[in-house]
Amino acid sequence: MLNSILPTAPIKEFEIIKKNNSNGIEFWSARDLMIVLDYSNWQNFVEVIKKAQISCLKSGQNVENHFINVSKMTIVGDNTPIGIQDWELDRYACYLIAQNGDSRKEKISLAQTYFAIQTRRQELFDQLNNEEKRIFVRDEVTNQNKKLFSTAKKAGVNNFGFFNDAGYRGLYNHSLSDIEQMKGIKKGELLDRAGSTELAANLFRITQTEELINKDKNIYGNVRAANTHLNVGRKVRKTIQEIGGVLPENLPPEKNIKNIKNDLKKLK
Repeated sequence: MLNSILPTAPIKEFEIIKKNNSNGIEFWSARDLMIVLDYSNWQNFVEVIKKAQISCLKSGQNVENHFINVSKMTIVGDNTPIGIQDWELDRYACYLIAQNGDSRKEKISLAQTYFAIQTRRQELFDQLNNEEKRIFVRDEVTNQNKKLFSTAKKAGVNNFGFFNDAGYRGLYNHSLSDIEQMKGIKKGELLDRAGSTELAANLFRITQTEELINKDKNIYGNVRAANTHLNVGRKVRKTIQEIGGVLPENLPPEKNIKNIKNDLKKLK
């Protein structure tokens, strides 16, 4: 059901410009969004943002929760300080901007469709029970892992066991075999026995590693790629520690997700 409403090719550029902050929360830069929405004048786009903020306020929302001001000062060539205005926007803010944009622009129409679909997608996800969420996130992990291994292969990785284990050592502070032994699970079962929180941590590790390797052409070969995977895992682990979360090696294993899928098939 969720896969049936994923964005199609013409609007994938909205996914391309999406970013994640240090806590793994997605956002869009207003400056980037302006270009994708076919606005060439920043002041004209600011007027659209202001209308979107008014809509946000009228809907009973806290504007600052959706439009984060990240304006800053910079120095131009003649040592003159100028202010660079920008916002970090969440999905709801982008949706409101699209709704308040110039509907004659094709890109605005595409954005309205895209963010409406993605908002509905999030609503559906929020309605899922814990087991269905586990299945959804586990499938995302599988898909993103395939993407990561494809990118790693292009970066000269041929020892995928070494590369994969580096990511686990970064996130769990233990090798994969040690983690399986600590949790008392069979070989190859870690992700199938992981709960939603543990899966989400692994998903962030995977996507951020893929993005780094894809962007930095100096990351080439087994050692550099593995070190990148290790460091990303460590940063995700550090974030969990800083927010007071439970470290992934201490999370108990849950029912094998393959068995849950079989149970749901029987129910249907």
